[in-house]
Amino acid sequence: MGVRVKVACVGGGPANLYFSILMKRVDPSHDITVYERNPAGSTYGWGVTYWDELFGSLHAADPESARVISENSVHWDSEVAHIRDRTTVMLHHGEEGRGFGIGRHRLLDILTERARSLGVRIEFEREIADEDELADADLVVAGDGVNSVLRERHADHFGTEFVTGRNIYIWLGTTKTFDSFTFSFVETEHGWIWCYGYGFSEEHSTCVIECSPETWRGLGFHQANEADSLALLEKLFTVMLDGHPLIGRAHTDGSAHWLHFRTLTNRTWYRDNLVLIGDAAHTTHYSIGTGTALALGDAAFLADALRGDVQLQPALARYERERKSLILSFQRSARNSARWYENLPRYIDLPPRQMFALLCQRHSSLLPHVPPRLYYRTADRFNALREFKQWLGSKATRKHAHR
Repeated sequence: MGVRVKVACVGGGPANLYFSILMKRVDPSHDITVYERNPAGSTYGWGVTYWDELFGSLHAADPESARVISENSVHWDSEVAHIRDRTTVMLHHGEEGRGFGIGRHRLLDILTERARSLGVRIEFEREIADEDELADADLVVAGDGVNSVLRERHADHFGTEFVTGRNIYIWLGTTKTFDSFTFSFVETEHGWIWCYGYGFSEEHSTCVIECSPETWRGLGFHQANEADSLALLEKLFTVMLDGHPLIGRAHTDGSAHWLHFRTLTNRTWYRDNLVLIGDAAHTTHYSIGTGTALALGDAAFLADALRGDVQLQPALARYERERKSLILSFQRSARNSARWYENLPRYIDLPPRQMFALLCQRHSSLLPHVPPRLYYRTADRFNALREFKQWLGSKATRKHAHR
């Protein structure tokens, strides 16, 4: 790929925009077009999160866009949990513990402007339903989301599978600006319902609200429209929201946008000159907050695999091999996190500080198999053992690679 190539990126999300930026930085002569089916500025969603580690990677890959992303982000250094009438605070130490939020709309604007400044063409309101429409492209990058049209045309080849989570959630905004990453757990006569919120601008925050299907139906959400749903949720989370309203997504029928999360995997990530990226390739449960970060990481891995004088098929195979193995570890952590919430009654009656500590350990594969109080008392030992096993594994991998 060391010569000028023609690249068609289907889908105007963070993954494809960032990929186009990185490819242009490698070689400005590359002919790159991003096709987005929706009008400019019509993206859904509220804020997305990232951490210091990601910002360091972004700065190394493209300092210009990283600087503007940083300037438009808010950050927090602590987490707060409201459980019944108790509030628990956990401070992060040092810069590596900082979390950041940025509006999805603003992030896309930044990446779009940067891509265009490098010579990338971006066509809005252009839907690509078949890669044959792009027959003259050397590479087609399918970044058209979890319901990717290009991927679904070859679902058998890609080995696409979905696993649907048990709990039900809704993604909302609010005018309450959270200074910390904030959790709130509320007990109702029909079971627990919980919310976590984080700021993404000086005026708005994201709120993700989740509960079991039994609680959802018991509270009447199955038959409530969006206005009534928001009113009830504002009442349930009045302490957390401090009187601020929740903001939903506009639906023509007035319904609330409750969902079951679907974890997507694919057996392979490419077919001929078509390659998957971002949510078209994989999804990770929202409770670990890595979706956008992983999409940007996909872009960086793919651009690196295509760097230099390499053939397309070996480059795509390398991208799939290296990136897929890393994504699987995130998906395991995300499944553990989702199951922790699905089994909330197992943890909720612990003393608040213990419960909060195990909330922060919800990615652990060991936690579901150890009594919670025992895990809490020995968590440091478990973590040390896990880190030691990871070190042994990485050492063995390095030894094997040098044989």
